[in-house]
Amino acid sequence: MLRFFFGTFGCFSSCIRQTKPPTTDMADTNVCAECGTPMPAYWPKGLCAQCALTGALDMSNAAGQVQPPQVLATPDSLQPSPWSGASSPLGSFGGYDLLEEIARGGMGVVYKARQRNLGRIVAVKMILAGPLAGTEFVQRFKNESAAAAILQHPNIVAIHDVGIHEGRHYFSMDHVEGQNLGQLVGLQPLPPAKAARYVERIAAAVHYAHERGILHRDLKPSNVLIDLNDQPRVTDFGLAKRLDAESSLTLTGHVLGSPNFMPPEQAGGKCGKVGRPSDVYALGGILYHLLTARAPFQAESLEGIITQVLNAEPVSPRLLNPSIPRDLETITLKCLEKEPSRRYQTAQELADELNRFRRHEPIKARPITPPEKLWRWCRRKPAIATAVAFAMAAVLIGFATTSWQWRRAEGNAAKERHERERAETGESDAVRQLYLANMNLIQVAWEQNDVSRVRQLSDETAPAPGRGFEWFYWQRQIRQELKTLRGHIAPVLCVTYSPDGRQIVTGGADHTARVWDAASGRLQLSLAGHSNVVRSVVFSPDGRRILTGSWDRTARVWDAGSGEEILSLTGHTAKIFAVAFSSNGQRIVTGSRDQTARVWDATSGKELFPLKGHSGAIWSVAFSPDGGRIATGSWDGTAKLWDAATGNEVRTLRGHDGAV
Repeated sequence: MLRFFFGTFGCFSSCIRQTKPPTTDMADTNVCAECGTPMPAYWPKGLCAQCALTGALDMSNAAGQVQPPQVLATPDSLQPSPWSGASSPLGSFGGYDLLEEIARGGMGVVYKARQRNLGRIVAVKMILAGPLAGTEFVQRFKNESAAAAILQHPNIVAIHDVGIHEGRHYFSMDHVEGQNLGQLVGLQPLPPAKAARYVERIAAAVHYAHERGILHRDLKPSNVLIDLNDQPRVTDFGLAKRLDAESSLTLTGHVLGSPNFMPPEQAGGKCGKVGRPSDVYALGGILYHLLTARAPFQAESLEGIITQVLNAEPVSPRLLNPSIPRDLETITLKCLEKEPSRRYQTAQELADELNRFRRHEPIKARPITPPEKLWRWCRRKPAIATAVAFAMAAVLIGFATTSWQWRRAEGNAAKERHERERAETGESDAVRQLYLANMNLIQVAWEQNDVSRVRQLSDETAPAPGRGFEWFYWQRQIRQELKTLRGHIAPVLCVTYSPDGRQIVTGGADHTARVWDAASGRLQLSLAGHSNVVRSVVFSPDGRRILTGSWDRTARVWDAGSGEEILSLTGHTAKIFAVAFSSNGQRIVTGSRDQTARVWDATSGKELFPLKGHSGAIWSVAFSPDGGRIATGSWDGTAKLWDAATGNEVRTLRGHDGAV
């Protein structure tokens, strides 16, 4: 049975000091520092079982590549720098002062260091075994440094220096303060627009490497770092391969790479077929992880993951996260096609496609239709597909026969009953025609959503003799609720329709607003960004934007089509209770518990002026139809009218004994 060997330096692929993963509200789980997989609370912090096994295999193979030593010097035995003092707690190494250890694996170690001649902070990566390291490990180490050294791109971690010191191979590179993508995601998917932006820039960097003849072969979330400017940086070229080289630095029967993000041609050991579309597959796996907080394939064993990569289709991302736009799901699944020729052929094609998505332009990829998915499954499982087809055919034939006989008997019985009722009641043709006309009118009223008219016609037809099944059908329809919108996990506090009536937006105590299709009741978008109760929601007059007000003292403007946040309005010092757009959609007014209302520019988000004068919380706000006045209602029992252009108070309306 094949043994699986994943990565030359995978266990310390992050060449920076990694910060802790984002905290979550789940008290019973933690996250793997390498791949971001959720782990039970009782599991030791650090690596999951799979990554721990991968590291163990690395160490086992590393032991076989090192000559039997007499005394093995490691970085722990480095002599302290005689001049650096407390600033170099781990000693010196060549021209570097080692400050702290960042990561360690079976074959190497990464330190945060200070380059003495330039006085800058870098990351230094070196082979643990030093002069005793096997030729294959040395060659892989040289391969990584040589591959990365020729790449100078803002989204690739740059190599500064390559050399040998006291028999130990090393290279230095950028030291990036931040998290890797696996840690950034944790257990919570990223917003679709943010995930698309990250992968677009990663794909552009990978295309840059391809154009210079370098294939990465180990792209995964933990090998992409996010710097303090929120820019992705690709690192760890330990498995890189020159596109024009014959040798891939693999062992016979071994598979190199991370199985969760590995393309089928690499997982099957067909290294000769690995090319640019292979890195495109891994980029699709990263995008899938950012959108769903899990890898495309998961199993309890490494062999199980490899089997899925070779034979199974990934779960549709929208089943795991319904807020993912359909176009972004199509792009993701095209990258994860089993056949390389069906993927994007270059990383730049993927970057351009994501850029079209982010600009709300039509994408070029065509989604996989259900018949195509069924046909692919049948090709992979011909025996099972044949058996299922015969079984379904038998069931359908039996059902059709039974249904035909039942309908025939029912039709005959209905006909006999109708004729008998006509004979007994002496129903005239005129009465019958009136009944049928009313049924047609009910159908038209129902299609126009005029339920009151349907109820009226149904009541008028109730005394008619010989009522058919259609009358009883409409009786059931008008007595049942039309839709139930479920999705919030806490009370729903506000709701409104879009101007065209096609969408509904709700705000809840679960800190989210949700957008629904009014016709089907299907959840379209989840607007997550507030840190407290969403108390008020409203559409812009053109229906393209959504305004939400929250108890976290902010109001936010969202794109009603993509769910991307456009503006964040901050300035109130207490909970926001009410929000409104002007009739032309150019201004926004918000009312707060801090006894003020504030007027904002709806394009730039700039505060224009506050409305001060109430002595209690402001519960409601509204623009006049012409946009010239603003009305506010307060807990102090008054309503006030303001000039919308200057913010001057025009009139105070008194008379209520309680809050307005």
